[in-house]
Amino acid sequence: MGWEALGRWGEDAVRIEPLTGGVANDVWSVRVDGHLAVGRLGTRSDADLAWETALLRHLDRAGLTVPVPIPTSDGRLFADGLVVMKYLEGGPPETPADWRRVAATLRELHRLTRGWPQRPGWRSSTDLLHADTGTRIDLGAMPPESVVRCRAAWARLAGRETCVVHGNPTNPSNVRMTADRVALIDWDESHVDVPDLDLVLPDNAAGLDDGAHDVAAQASAAWEAAVCWKDDYAVSRLAQVRAV
Repeated sequence: MGWEALGRWGEDAVRIEPLTGGVANDVWSVRVDGHLAVGRLGTRSDADLAWETALLRHLDRAGLTVPVPIPTSDGRLFADGLVVMKYLEGGPPETPADWRRVAATLRELHRLTRGWPQRPGWRSSTDLLHADTGTRIDLGAMPPESVVRCRAAWARLAGRETCVVHGNPTNPSNVRMTADRVALIDWDESHVDVPDLDLVLPDNAAGLDDGAHDVAAQASAAWEAAVCWKDDYAVSRLAQVRAV
């Protein structure tokens, strides 16, 4: 149906302009019921979008600042691949102190989602020790030696408690900060995994000790190599994963 679905949010709902940063989705600023909002149109399944929108509502009720889904006129949280969310003001993190605030927000996310069910169709990093595919990951498309390296990095996370991870918090455009709050946006890569994958932040803002930081950094590099394989960024990230 495409952007015609925006009419489900009211006769006056309109697109305004495209927003940068989206890769897998078409993202625009929109106006709904006279208020600025963000519309994201993609190809995710209804089960996938139900998981994400339920997560965002849970986090909002728990006190985190997130792009809360705005219901359609008949009360649905998405329609025909389109999600409309609250627009959040703010700027990106710029200083070590800013990134420490981001780390604290991520840790609260992790605390609030212990035991959360996996996003439909996704795999965690440790699931991929035995599985070959999950959403955008296809280990069969990677050279066998590269898969061995990635799995060796993920094996160091085995047995740890899992929760929801944001999936891409190191991208400054995914954070909207003001003086009194930190907002995480773009939850398209969120899924259940080991929390330290979210905590490889600039200047080690999460304060991981040397051993924990090494484990997390290696696992994170392996994850991004597998997710993006095989563009230039994926190749560069794989180069950071130690050979076995």
